[in-house]
Amino acid sequence: MVLAVPVAGMLALSFQGFDFRRGVLPFWGWANYVDLATDPLFAEALLRTFRIATLTTAICLLLGVPEAWIIHRMAPRRRGPMLLLVVGPLLVSVVVRTFGWMVLLGTGGLLNQALVALGLPGAPFRLLFTEFAMVLGLVHVMAPLMVLSVWASLGRLDPMLARAAETLGAGPFTVFRRVVLPNVMPGVLGGALIVFCLTASAYATPAILGGKRLKVVTTMATNEFLNTLNWPLGAAIAVLLLLAILGTTVIWTAFVERPALRRLG
Repeated sequence: MVLAVPVAGMLALSFQGFDFRRGVLPFWGWANYVDLATDPLFAEALLRTFRIATLTTAICLLLGVPEAWIIHRMAPRRRGPMLLLVVGPLLVSVVVRTFGWMVLLGTGGLLNQALVALGLPGAPFRLLFTEFAMVLGLVHVMAPLMVLSVWASLGRLDPMLARAAETLGAGPFTVFRRVVLPNVMPGVLGGALIVFCLTASAYATPAILGGKRLKVVTTMATNEFLNTLNWPLGAAIAVLLLLAILGTTVIWTAFVERPALRRLG
């Protein structure tokens, strides 16, 4: 109920009209959705949103799954500090972390200073206000969530399985690929879905690291609500983003997660 009422209000608002002199108009129609369907800027922002979300999810998978396995294999006295190091960024505000990346990625930032000191041709590079900066900042935010999701699955893994495989002569990589990964696949698939959905709906990091030029769907909706004051159009953008994320979730569950888990038994 707490979630349904605001969503219903947003949906109802998205069908209303708008006039810059009179504000929100008390009539209903599909005009906002028609405008978005024919707006190339919205199509570009939607494509960029899902491209960044997909790339961020893939990087988090490549980093988070092995990292969780390495931590799981550590001695108990080292495991606690390492977990704290991994989840530590979650204790800091997203805005603070994002401004930290601005300091690092600026033209005179630490990263460009290091590249200039190394004599790299073309340095300093334009790193800030690019999709690279947005993906980098989002990976920093989302990677701990992937690690925690896989870590939860590893907690249910019988350690005797890996030891039995090692006894039969399997190497560390084979043990991870043939024994560990199939058993932790629910955590991997669930973590990937969580990271994708949260990345697609993220606002602070894309807004700060992407600037005004590189817009995603969330920044477009915020611009309509706060700058142009066209609330119905902003509501329509938010509704379309919600539907796109829900559709992705359904497709992922039906065609990726369930078949994968069925094959794994």
